This record gives sequence, C-alpha cells and structure tokens, in this order.
Amino acid sequence: MKRGILLSVLLLVFLGLTACNTVRGVGKDIEAGGKAIQKATH
Repeated sequence: MKRGILLSVLLLVFLGLTACNTVRGVGKDIEAGGKAIQKATH
C-alpha cells in the first residue's frame, strides 16, 4: 500500500516538473518571436 502511494506521488511530482518546463519553453519561444518582430519593424 505504501509503495503504491509513493509511486503515485513521485509520478505526480515528475509530471508537475515536466509541465513547468514545457510552459517555460513556450514562454521563451513567444518572447523570441516578439523580439524578432520588433527587430523587423525598426
């Protein structure tokens, strides 16, 4: 029983960390796209 709970918690932590990294990556891509647009207009 304890092993199942531990595995569930570890899985949730892993998924949470993966989601955070994905969101950060998308934010960086959007920021880079915005900078490229600004350079093109100047």
